Amino acid sequence: MTVRAPASFGGITIATIPATDAGKAEGRVIQTTLYDLLKQDPSHYSIKVSFQINKVEGNTASAVVRGHEYAREYMRSLVRRGSSMVGLIKDYTSRDGYVLRVYLIAFTQGRVNSSRKHRIREAADRVLKAKTAALDYEQLIQEIVLNKVASEIMAEAKKIAVLRHLGIRKTKLISTPKEQPAPSPEPVPEPTPAS
Repeated sequence: MTVRAPASFGGITIATIPATDAGKAEGRVIQTTLYDLLKQDPSHYSIKVSFQINKVEGNTASAVVRGHEYAREYMRSLVRRGSSMVGLIKDYTSRDGYVLRVYLIAFTQGRVNSSRKHRIREAADRVLKAKTAALDYEQLIQEIVLNKVASEIMAEAKKIAVLRHLGIRKTKLISTPKEQPAPSPEPVPEPTPAS
């Protein structure tokens, strides 16, 4: 069975998986690197992207992005002595109702006090709220994985402190919009027997 990425990642083939029953393939998670998807920048090897199969048609399955994260070695390479780390973990809802948990991380050039850390978190939160309110889930996750959102946050945070690195180290899809149940037909009153 061929698994295809969503349109935001070009609908390319992510993987070929063995599946005897199409029903069992639904919900399966496939992990790949961003480099394997885009084949552009070698630094993309350090970003893992997870996809979850959400629809199967014949021998082809389509998948939704379930999240992404930095590789462990890459995270380790970012940590250095003499700099402060700023973190933010928060849930955001996209315009089309998907709830996404965002893990942001920033490393400053030198040490910074807690009030500056707080201001960096506030700036990041402002940008993320604006982005999630304006974009559908597919557009949002694409901009996060391709570092466009992090660049916008970096532009704001640089006004507060000198940063060595700022990025969204991990995202996790928490929930998808629930299907609205069909309205139940109104009960028809039973005719009363004539006396």
